[in-house]
Amino acid sequence: MHDGTLLAAVDLGSNSFRLEIGRFEHGLIRRVEYLKETVRQGSGLDGERNLTPEAMQRGWDCLARFAERLKGFPADRVRAVATQTLREARNRDAFLQQGSAILGHPIDVVSGPEEARLIYQGVAHLLPQSDERRLVVDIGGRSTELILGHAFCADAVASFRVGSVAWSTRYFADGAFTPESFRTAEIAAKAVLDEALNTYRPQTWDVAYGSSGTAGAVGDLLAAAGGPPGLITRDGLDWLQEQLLRARSADKVRLEGLKEDRRAVIGGGLSVLRAVFDLLEIRTMHVAQGALRQGVLYDLLDRELPADDVRSSTVRGLMERFQVDARHAGRVARTAALLHAQLQCGMQRGESEHADRELVWAAQLHEIGCIVSHGDHHHHGAYILDHTDAAGFSVSELHHLSLLVQGHRGKVRKLEANLDNPRLAHELACLRMAVALCHARRDPDLEGIVLAREGHRFVARARPGWAAAFPQSAHLLREEGMAWQRTSWEFAAELP
Repeated sequence: MHDGTLLAAVDLGSNSFRLEIGRFEHGLIRRVEYLKETVRQGSGLDGERNLTPEAMQRGWDCLARFAERLKGFPADRVRAVATQTLREARNRDAFLQQGSAILGHPIDVVSGPEEARLIYQGVAHLLPQSDERRLVVDIGGRSTELILGHAFCADAVASFRVGSVAWSTRYFADGAFTPESFRTAEIAAKAVLDEALNTYRPQTWDVAYGSSGTAGAVGDLLAAAGGPPGLITRDGLDWLQEQLLRARSADKVRLEGLKEDRRAVIGGGLSVLRAVFDLLEIRTMHVAQGALRQGVLYDLLDRELPADDVRSSTVRGLMERFQVDARHAGRVARTAALLHAQLQCGMQRGESEHADRELVWAAQLHEIGCIVSHGDHHHHGAYILDHTDAAGFSVSELHHLSLLVQGHRGKVRKLEANLDNPRLAHELACLRMAVALCHARRDPDLEGIVLAREGHRFVARARPGWAAAFPQSAHLLREEGMAWQRTSWEFAAELP
């Protein structure tokens, strides 16, 4: 990546939406612009976990304003990520479809562990390098992430469904602050976070850092009251709770440093932070400058080169974990990539490279389900990918891989609802043809093999005499025509 390149990250949090624009210079990303809007989608979930029309509209309106600033940014220089509220929302697809269209860039819903990994990257890149063992705590609107790490490596990540918006709505619904409401909120938070004790005990870290909204807000309040800048202490938390109790309600709190967008959620955030301090025996916590959005920017840098893309390392880990035949997986991946190169006419550079990587990962993982059962391994493999936590991947990226793995054998019509996406259809045709050509589990003879697209029709062609030399491979390619029947696509084998 060249110095001066602009990158942008959009963070769709439960309390606020944020846009961070940075310029890449000498290996670092320098902030150019930062926009934040309080959207409070986390309080817009109804009793059935659907986003209300009002909450969706607030989000879309914000994204429209962000879109104006992002106009002209290349697709591979922007990433938008959504967190706990959209992980929970049952009608998230409706929001995401229109939101992505408004923003002009796809919105990725990331899993809790992936959110934690990105948070750690954001924190670590804005800290001086050291050998310290770090505990990073990020209390968001509807989830809290805990990370253990050193340098740029996140060694343990976890996400818990407890946050400032959720706890304020549940335990301080009318804005009233009472000793009983704080006690109840802290006990409930500890009940959710209790399982963190095994992994995040005090002996496993040297320094604690607080990232994002709640830690930043509490740090500002304590500093404004005369405390050390950027430092949260247990005594400071006790003092802040006493101030809230004296005010009796959120709208009556008069504290220097309290921003208006934090007023409604300060009670819930403070109760969760106090629970974390108690459970993990934290004495002091430093307020970190980095957060999720900076982690997304640095992750964009890593995605620039395949060798640095954490997703490639994750795929290798999954192959080892599920005992995939690596030699055969590599054989299928190379064959699929060669075929895909023949179909990339008209694709933009960034789109083409992204599709290449997706196809290679799917090919490497196409037999991941064999550890469960060989007969239906494509279904088992798809299930594994849809339900695993995989560093670097968003929920939608994993689902895309699961569709390819599910569709690499059997009838294609089971994926008909997804085949309106030409990229998926292209990748699926290449993967299925590669699997057929590699059926003997040895390197196929690909001289003269061509895969072309003619409208909504894929055509496989071979040199004269190839079909006679490899009758089983030719038979499998001819059978592909039947496999694609009753879909919007056709497959034909023209094998002289």
